[in-house]
This record gives sequence, C-alpha cells and structure tokens, in this order.
Amino acid sequence: MLPFVAHTSTIEQVIQEVHSSLHGISSQDASARIQQFGKNKLVDKHKKSAFSLFIQQFKDFMILILIAAAVISGFAGDTTDTVIILIIVLLNACIGFVQEYRAEKAMEALNKLAVTYANVLRDGIVVQVLSEDLVPGDLVLLEAGMVVPADMRIIESFALRVEEASLTGESLAVDKSTVALVDDETPLGDRINMLYKGTLISAGRGKAIVVATGMDTELGKIAHMLQLKEVATPLQQRMTAFGKKLSYIILFICLVLFVSGWLRGEDPATLLLLSISLAVAAIPEALPALITIALSRGASRLSNQQVLIRKLPAVETLGSVSFICTDKTGTLTLNKMKVVDDKEILRASFESNISLFQAAQLLNQDVSWSEQEGMKGEATELALVQHVSAEYTQVWFDKFLQTYPRVSEIPFDSDRKCMTTVHAVQDRFLVITKGADESVAALLHNAEERSLLKELALNWAKEGKRVITYAYKWLDKTEVNQTDLESQLHLLGLVALMDPPRPEVKEAIAHCKRAGITPVMITGDHPATAAAIATEIGLLTEGGIVMTGKELTNMDSEAYLNQVERTVVYARVSPEQKLQIVQSLQNKGHYVAMTGDGVNDAPSLKASNIGVAMGINGTDVSKEAAHMVLLDDAFTSILLAVKEGRRIFDNIRKFVKYIMTCNGAEIWTIAIAPLLGLPMPLLPIHILWINLVTDGLPALALANERAEKNVMQRPPRPASQSIFADGIGYHIIWVGILMAAVTLFTQYFHYSKDSNLPWQTMVFTVLSLSQLTHVMAIRSDRRFLFQQGLFSNTSLFIIVMLTFGLQMMVIYVPFFNTIFKTQPLTMEQLFFCIGMAMIVFHAVEAEKWMKQIFVKK
Repeated sequence: MLPFVAHTSTIEQVIQEVHSSLHGISSQDASARIQQFGKNKLVDKHKKSAFSLFIQQFKDFMILILIAAAVISGFAGDTTDTVIILIIVLLNACIGFVQEYRAEKAMEALNKLAVTYANVLRDGIVVQVLSEDLVPGDLVLLEAGMVVPADMRIIESFALRVEEASLTGESLAVDKSTVALVDDETPLGDRINMLYKGTLISAGRGKAIVVATGMDTELGKIAHMLQLKEVATPLQQRMTAFGKKLSYIILFICLVLFVSGWLRGEDPATLLLLSISLAVAAIPEALPALITIALSRGASRLSNQQVLIRKLPAVETLGSVSFICTDKTGTLTLNKMKVVDDKEILRASFESNISLFQAAQLLNQDVSWSEQEGMKGEATELALVQHVSAEYTQVWFDKFLQTYPRVSEIPFDSDRKCMTTVHAVQDRFLVITKGADESVAALLHNAEERSLLKELALNWAKEGKRVITYAYKWLDKTEVNQTDLESQLHLLGLVALMDPPRPEVKEAIAHCKRAGITPVMITGDHPATAAAIATEIGLLTEGGIVMTGKELTNMDSEAYLNQVERTVVYARVSPEQKLQIVQSLQNKGHYVAMTGDGVNDAPSLKASNIGVAMGINGTDVSKEAAHMVLLDDAFTSILLAVKEGRRIFDNIRKFVKYIMTCNGAEIWTIAIAPLLGLPMPLLPIHILWINLVTDGLPALALANERAEKNVMQRPPRPASQSIFADGIGYHIIWVGILMAAVTLFTQYFHYSKDSNLPWQTMVFTVLSLSQLTHVMAIRSDRRFLFQQGLFSNTSLFIIVMLTFGLQMMVIYVPFFNTIFKTQPLTMEQLFFCIGMAMIVFHAVEAEKWMKQIFVKK
C-alpha cells in the first residue's frame, strides 16, 4: 500500500504521491506498476484442495483407532467386521468433507464481486480496462451504476452519491465531495472524498485517482480477515475433548486386558481378538452419524421457519449463544425510510385540501410513478412523497405535477446539501428549497426562523431522526434569476424520518434477555440514530453503554475488555472493529452470534461462533461466510433458531447418554467376563450389531423429542460445561454397570448350568433388549414414562418395536443364525431375557423418583 493517508491529502498531494497527473498515466507506466503492485484482485493464500479436505477427515484420533481395529480384524481373518467398520469411517468422512468444502467458497464469492470494468485515462485517451488491470495512479472516470473497481481518491465530483452499505453498514447513499479531511482516524463511512472497491455509485459523475489495489484495498483487508481459522463450535470442542479422553481410556483398558491375560498364560491371538472387540465396543461408531442426522433434522425444521442452515454444527451452537451482535438496518428495522413526524411552520393553503407545505413535498422531488412499477426513486424522497400522497391516485399525482410544471432547478449536491425547484403557479413562480436543516437555515432571511429551525431540528436529531427542512418564496415571472433563487427564503416546515423498528422486535429483545442472551447493536449509522432505535426496542437500558468506532480506536484493549459486556450499541465501526468486538466477547468466555448483510460483515461472521447472514439484503460474500441465513432478514427468526438449537443439544445429550451407557455396558461385560472365568460373552459382529442397530436406531428417534417447556427461560450453557454435566456421567457409569451385571448373570446362570445351552445368544439378547428398555426410560430426566405417554414420541415407539423385531429375526431366521452365530431360543429363555432387560427400565425410573425427592430444580 502507498505510504500516505489519501483522505487527508489534497488533490495535488495525492497526484504527487501516486506519480500521476490530471491526464492519467501512460500504458507503459501501467505495465510497470502491475509488476510492482500486482494485479488488482483478491488472493486466497490458504486455499485447500478438495483432496486435502477429504484426507483431513481421517485425522480424528477415534477414527484412527477404528481404522487400526479394522486392519487388525482383517489380518485376523474377520473380513465382515473390517468391511463394516471401514464403511462407517468412509461415510463419516464424506459427510465432513461436504460441509467443509462448502465453507471454502467465501473467497470465490469475494472474487466474483470484484470482477468489473473501468474507463480510465491512459496516454491521454479514454480506454476500458478490466478492474484487475488497474494500478495506483490510474485516473478513473465515474458514472452512475458503476461498481467501484479499486480504492480511489475523488478529484472531481458532480452530485456524486455512493451506496456503501455493503462495506460500512450506512443505510443511505453517501454524498461525495473532493474536500480534504482533517482527521487521519476518520471512520470509513465519513470519508466523503474516498471511493472503496466493491461499493456502488448510485448517482452523479466524476473522476478519481486509484490509491490502492488488490489486497491493499479495504475489501482486500476483509479478504485477509476471512482467511482466519474458523472457530470450533461448542459441540465440536466437546466431542473432540470427549473423543480424546475416551480413546486414551480404551487403549489403556485394552492394554491392561491383553497384559493381564498374557500373564495368566492365555492365547495371545484370542487376547488380541478380545482387545479388538473391546475397542469396537467402546467406540461409538454411530455417534458422528447420529449427531449429523439430528442436526440435519433441526436444519430442516428451521428451513420451514425462514432459517437456512449452511453449516450443520451451527444448529447446536445456537443453544450456547450468550451474545447476539446484530446489525440495525433491515434486521432490527424495516430498512425503509418512513416519515415519523412533521411540523408545519407556515399554515397556508395552496389549493383545495392541499396546504403549501404539502404542495412543496409533492413538487420538490424526482420520484417517478407508474401503474406497472409503482413509485420509484431515492429512499428519502420516496418516504416524503408517499407520506403526502397516500390518499391520492397516480392519475391525480401526474395531473398535479402538470398543473404546476417545473421551470427551473438547482440539483442537489453534497456541498450545498439542498435542492431547489421553481414551479409556475398561475402568474407567479413558487421557489421551493429542500435540504439539511443547517444548509436551509443559512438561506433564511429571518433570524427568528433560523433560531426556531435550529431548536426543532436539534430536538429531533437527539431522537435519532433525520431532519429534512422546506423553505420557499414567491417570485414574479420577471424576477427569476438563477443565482438568487436560494436566498431570502421563508421557513415552511420540517419533516422527521426514520427507518422504524420492526413491530415484533421489541418483544423478541425481551425474550432474548429472559433467555440469558444479551443483544448488541452494531451499525454504521450515527450514534444518535442507533441509540434512539436501541432505546425504543428495549435493547439500550440503564447501565448500557453506547460506543463509537472512534472511541473504540482510542481505547486500550484492557479498558475495553472491562466494559465490553456492558456495551450494547456500537456506531460508526469499521470491519476490523466488528471483528475486534466479536473476539473480545469470545475472550471473555462468551459464544457470539453475529448478524450481517454486507461485505464488511464477512470476517466477523466467519470469526463468530455463529455467523448469521441476511437472505434478502445480504451479499453473496456474507452468505458464504455465514453459518446460517435468515431468509426473511428478521431478528425474531434468530430466536426461533436459538430455541431449536437448545432443543437439539438437549436431545444430543440424551442419545450420548444412551449410547455411552450401552457402550459402557459392553465394556464392563467383555472386560469382567474373563475375570470371572467365563468365556468371551460376545463376538465382534454382535457388538457391531448392538452399536449400529440397537444403539443407533432408537438414538436417532430421540432427536424427535420435543423441547422442554422452560427451554427459553434458562440461561445459555456455559462454554466450559462438559457434555456429561448434570449427572449424565454418573448415569452412564451406574446404569452401564447394571446392564453388565444382568448380562453377566444371564451368562453365568446358563453357562454354569449347561455349556451347550444358547447362552451366548441369550447374553446378546439381554444386552440388546436392556438398551431398548433404557431408551424408553431416558426420554426425560425427571418425568416418568407414564406421565409423558408411551406414544408422545411416535417415531421412537415404532423404532423400538422395529428393533425388537430385527433382534427376533437375528435369533430365529436360519440365514441370520449363520451370519451372527446365534441359536433360536425357547419361549422360556426369551421371557427370561425380557425380564432381565426390564430390571434396567425400573431402575432408571426409580432414579427419577429419587431426583424428584432429593434434587430440587
């Protein structure tokens, strides 16, 4: 980047610094500068290939253990186990790859946004070049409708207006000028003499000199920030920690089992097979797929509520969110200017039922009205005209304009900040001036009117309203002089406009606070406007802090960290500062949701724990960087998503509780049986069947459990909270031991009685059916099954019955007897197995009874 501050430099200084002229540069210079500064395009330095993304899915420690178990099983001659394990691993890898591959598209969207053409002066003539071929020093010709191709300093401006919302968050088009600014730290949104890559020229024309290209532009800085590593979700963090701990425990138990058996003189090959069985039993093969399916179902439900989930882990992350940082325009507000107040100073009639003040608003405007397209025009003018013409038709409107034709005008420009039109009214001319209060005040002939205008405008400005002032004078037809039109005017009236809050937002903010979530407004608008809206919707209350981007820049990091949790409104902030806000809250231990619609929001969307893009007004870049997209741009949709996220996490905890209890039972059974002098109770294929069918199918149905009634009245889960908190860890241990006990009792009772009995089939059946009775009992932590109703989760009931049927098929169908090495049971033996399984159900129901008595919640 060139070492000077363009917005505080004069035009002459800028030309000198970039070694250019008012006639541009030569083609030879342009070629040399491309070699020096590089192409004017965005570069992704850390782009991963599809192959490397796929390979990365196999680096998880638990996955590596499964692969090792599959390889050893293959060498041991058990190809069935090997094939099943490898299929599971491959499916899990494919799911993860698809999610991450989609996330890598953010940089591609940025590059698509940046591909434009520009007309430049080279060798003294106008030529059209690709935006990527622009270099510092190029003189670019500007016109309405043009996407700004690079960062540029304006050197000529004729009513130039630029839409910068995608970069700065400013909701209205910005008037541009050539005047050098004073403050080096002027926020992007206030640099009226600068143009930035990716923004849109909405009106006017002019010339500008390129001062930065490619990755040195403000858009390039955003691209740099997009290359930051994405934050892991709470579920990913918890499951990673859980996976490592479980893997170490598994390896330790397998080692102890192998060594103790070897010391007792047992066959090493048998011990190796037993260790593999234990590893397969302990690792919850179905868990990654179950979590993905549960998240997918949540995403499907949310899509019906105008929320599109782009990255599945985001669904669960919503349940942990403690701060929601939201843009103002379009999310909390309607993104539509509306007249909220007016004050008629001079009460004078113009024609029947039309006052002079109303006539001024109808005549001094450039709005078009057609039957096909309705009213079209600049947002502020549309609001003003619609406010006055609401009760009139398009035919009446056209006739009114024809009756009082415009005969002369002085167009709006950013220096004067006003617009004047002259209309023929019978034998006189009506001069109407409309503009900013301070600009119109300077044109009034009466000091009292100036004082009144200042007082009224100041009061409205404090309320965050945008003030438009109207003044007028009458002229005889012989007195019209263009240079004297904007002088000796009379104050006619004032109009206050705002982008009003969405009707439902105030209640949504209250719901947020009840759920322990702090909403924070981050906007590119002025502080007064932001504070007024925040107060109206209940976001800014006593003790809340309003901070500007400039104040944040001048504050040291320690002081800011001390008040970041109390700052609820940020105004005039830069993209880097949005990122700083998100990261500061994360450093305080919070999970942060960030909403945004512009290019400037993309880095903070990606860095936040959950990035939320706008579906209607959002740019492609923001949507690609975000975890989810609000299809209706409504803040209330975030709350629906949070509720769904909390429900999903509750249900994930239920099937983690279910699966790990079952796996624990398998571990205890396999590990303790040899110590009791019993043969190996289960074969590896039995364990895989239990893990994939008896565990997997019912656990999947647990994802359909309804949300608890108090789900949005409790605080977010602490970031450090284990997935085994609230007694889940204890439940896994004691119920796992109980399942193992009834299973081992079954083995001991029948094996010691007659080793020729189908004791291994009975062990397999007791363990399978115990898990089915267990899943029916854990649907709620505190409510008994009869209180919930057997059919309140219909899918679970059907799947339990289906799984029971599949287990019977494995026992009684000869083909499956061969594969699973099972034997048919007598009715007496089957009922014995069912009775053993029901012990587990009643024990878990008794646990709920104990909680109701001794644990108040």
